[in-house]
Amino acid sequence: MQEVKPIFFAAMTLVSIITPSFNQVSFLEQTIRSVLDQDHFELEYIVIDGASTDGSVEIIKKYADKLAYWVSEKDSGQAEAVNKGMARAKGEIVAWLNSDDCYLPGAVRAAVEAFEANPDAAMVYGDMLAIDENGIVTNEFKYRQLSLDDLLCFEIIGQPAVFMRRAAFEKAGGLDMNFHFLLDHHLWIKIASQGEIVHVPQTLAAARYHAAAKNRAQALEFGREAFRVLDWAQEQPDLTGPAKRLARRARASAHRVDARYLLDGGHPSASLAAWMRAFFIHPPTALKRMNLFVSALLMLMGLQKMRAWILERRKRLL
Repeated sequence: MQEVKPIFFAAMTLVSIITPSFNQVSFLEQTIRSVLDQDHFELEYIVIDGASTDGSVEIIKKYADKLAYWVSEKDSGQAEAVNKGMARAKGEIVAWLNSDDCYLPGAVRAAVEAFEANPDAAMVYGDMLAIDENGIVTNEFKYRQLSLDDLLCFEIIGQPAVFMRRAAFEKAGGLDMNFHFLLDHHLWIKIASQGEIVHVPQTLAAARYHAAAKNRAQALEFGREAFRVLDWAQEQPDLTGPAKRLARRARASAHRVDARYLLDGGHPSASLAAWMRAFFIHPPTALKRMNLFVSALLMLMGLQKMRAWILERRKRLL
């Protein structure tokens, strides 16, 4: 006979979702609906808007009666907005969903069940889709079970597919407002250094990639921040050992992150140079992302159409 208790526990676990919002009116309603349409019974939804002027506030007001709390006021950015929302959260499990991303059906329930199956887990994360402005799937990110070592070497987890225990978020000190581009990855490292993180082999969310997204509009900043995260890790007493042991792989990985975002931002020459730096520091790390090297070369050779054809073929296979 099937045991009933785990199902009852999952149904009664309060989950708090925070959406930091600023001038994303084109996508905000889809984000809100993706949270409110979840089939988990105990859900607390908080929207923190940074004084949007594009009609976002009208969208939020439309759903105000379904929100636990919302506010629209100036803030210093994403980190402050998320921290502000988390300070009001009452859920045992928490997450944030940016105002241009969305959850897939059943995502919250799957996260709660993963925590139930892994009572020592501080954080769980699933797989993620990449979508464009029109919601068309352009890529699919299938992750694996990662360790603290992997995170220190910049194995990136898609933020929308991450859920945390509120106690772990609070113990980690929340989001560090000194980081603006890899602030989520910085937080994952802090959480993984205090507890277990668990991969859920299920697609939980979709991240929207568009011209105004940070990974394109401010691509140059991601690599710079990767090195800041690296320097920070080397100064932490509980991370000094792993950071020293992984020094070459981690530094090569930071250059590889730089190469990826430079390519996303349309800087193939700089991307290729960053990839080569990774290769000379730790060849296996660079070779894991040989596609960055090939894509940068194609763009430099003026073969953008071939690169676009390859990307379109990959999109059709999804």
